[in-house]
Amino acid sequence: MFACLTAIECTGLLVMATIVLEKLTRLFINVQQLWQVPRLLETAFPSPPCTVGTSDVPKVFWKPYIHTGYRPLNRTWKYYFLTLFQPHNEAVNVWTHLVAALILLLRFQRLSQTVDFVSDPHAHPLFIIAIASITYLTFSTLAHLLQAKSEVWHYSFFFMDYVGVAIYQYSSALVHYYYAIEPDWHARIMGFYMPGAALLAWLSCAGSCYAKYRYHQLPRHLSRVCQEMPLGLAYALDISPVIHRLYTVQPSEQADPALLYHKCQVLFFLIGAFFFSYPYPEKWFPGKCHFFGQGHQIFHVFLVLCTLAQVQAVALDYESRREIYTSLHGNQTRNFSALCFFTVACCLLTAAYMTSKVKCKLNCKGE
Repeated sequence: MFACLTAIECTGLLVMATIVLEKLTRLFINVQQLWQVPRLLETAFPSPPCTVGTSDVPKVFWKPYIHTGYRPLNRTWKYYFLTLFQPHNEAVNVWTHLVAALILLLRFQRLSQTVDFVSDPHAHPLFIIAIASITYLTFSTLAHLLQAKSEVWHYSFFFMDYVGVAIYQYSSALVHYYYAIEPDWHARIMGFYMPGAALLAWLSCAGSCYAKYRYHQLPRHLSRVCQEMPLGLAYALDISPVIHRLYTVQPSEQADPALLYHKCQVLFFLIGAFFFSYPYPEKWFPGKCHFFGQGHQIFHVFLVLCTLAQVQAVALDYESRREIYTSLHGNQTRNFSALCFFTVACCLLTAAYMTSKVKCKLNCKGE
C-alpha cells in the first residue's frame, strides 16, 4: 500500500514538474518577445528626426515665434498618426484634447446610467452638449495631429475644427438657456436667444474659416476681427443666462454647488481666451517654446477645464432645477434639436465651400 501511494505521488510530482516546466518555457519565450518590443517600436514609429524648421514647410504652417518642431509634409497617414507618440510643436495640443475627450466619454457613460437620454425629453439638451463637447475635442485632436499632411489637408482639418467649435457653441447656449436660466431673464430674451445663438455659431465658423483662408493675405488685426469678433459676440450671448443667475442669486441659493462650477467655467474661459488671442509666453521667450509652453497650448488646457466645469454645472442643474425648466420650456426640445441640426448643416456646407476655395487657390498657385 505504501509503495503504491509512493508511486502515485511520484507520478503526480512528475506531472506537476512537466506543467511547471512548460509554463517556465512560455514565460522565457514571452520575456524574449518583450526584449524585441523596443526594436518593433523603432520600426513602427517615424524615424528621427521627425521635425523640421520653418524653412522646410509652407508659410501657412508657420506659428508666430515658433521656428522649429514642424513635421515634414507628404508622408503617409500612418506616419502622422504615429507622431502622436513623438515630440513636435503640436503634440501638447493633441494630447490635451484627446485626454479630455476620453474623460468626457467616461463621464457621460456614467451619466447615462442615471439619466434617460431617450425617454426624457428634458434630457435631450444634456445629450446634445455631451455629443458636441466630445465632437469638438475629437475634431481638434485630429486637426492638430493630421494637419501636416499637406496644405489642402491643413486647411480641411482646421475647417472641420471650426465646425466642431461652432457646434459646441450652440450646445453651450442651449444648455445655459435650458437649465441655468432664471425666469425673469428668460422672459427678456426668449424671442431671440436661440436663433441668435445659431446665427452667431455659424458666423463664428464662417469667420474662422475665412480668416484661416486669408491668414497671410489680410492684415493681422483684420484677420483677428474676422475670427474673434463673432466668437466674442457668441460667447457674450451664450453665457448671459449664467452671468444673470450669478448676479441675481439669492442668499438662500448660495450653497448650490452648480454655482461654483458656473463661476469656474467663466473664469477658465476668460483666461483661455487671453492665451488664444495673444502669443504669450512664446513672445516673451523667443526660441524657448517650440515644443512646450505655447499660448495655444495653455488655451487648450483652460478650454478643457472650462468644458469640464460647464458639463458638471449643467448636469447638476438638470438634477436640481427640473421644476423651473419644465415650466419654462414645455415641449420645445424638438425645436431646439431641429435648430441644432440646421446649424450643423450650415457649418458643414460652409467648411466644404471653403475647402473647395482652398483647392482652387492651390491649383492656381501650382500652375
